[in-house]
Amino acid sequence: MTAGLTLRLARAAAFAVVCAGLGLAAHLAGGGAVAGPVLAGGLAVAFLVALPATGRERGPGVILGLLTGLQVALHLLFATAREPRPPAAIGVHVHASGLVPDLGMLIMHCWAVGLTALWLARGEAMLWAILRRLMTRLFARMLPPGPAGFPPVERRAASGALDMPRPVPPRHISSGRAPPAALPTGLA
Repeated sequence: MTAGLTLRLARAAAFAVVCAGLGLAAHLAGGGAVAGPVLAGGLAVAFLVALPATGRERGPGVILGLLTGLQVALHLLFATAREPRPPAAIGVHVHASGLVPDLGMLIMHCWAVGLTALWLARGEAMLWAILRRLMTRLFARMLPPGPAGFPPVERRAASGALDMPRPVPPRHISSGRAPPAALPTGLA
């Protein structure tokens, strides 16, 4: 299933806002400042980089890689475009040597990027599950009904399989209703 232009633009915009917002929040938390035009440029860069990746569903690895690369680019953009001001105005900026973060900031960036990527990947999976389900139901409603007074007849293809698509359960939902199986002896 591929996305149309409207869905692609909406997904790229949502990704760009989350990515630029994460970069801005991390930069401000580190004591930096970001001018409005610099933030708008970072948002535009994130949107343009994310747009080609919105044609179809993406997994957590692609989202993590894209988000990591954009966070590095935004960090460099925000660090190089900062306005000159006295260090005592807000406090000392946490960066050790301007463009390179110290170990604590690097760890915090990695945690923030990892958690945000997982959050975006879950949202991506739910969006595509909803779209698949809607398309299945829409397709099933477009089939002509059976004769009046008779229950609907399942149409079967030559192979014996159902001709109409079945609803696909979302991948993130466990469908078992029974309690979990007992662990093999020796593992408990």
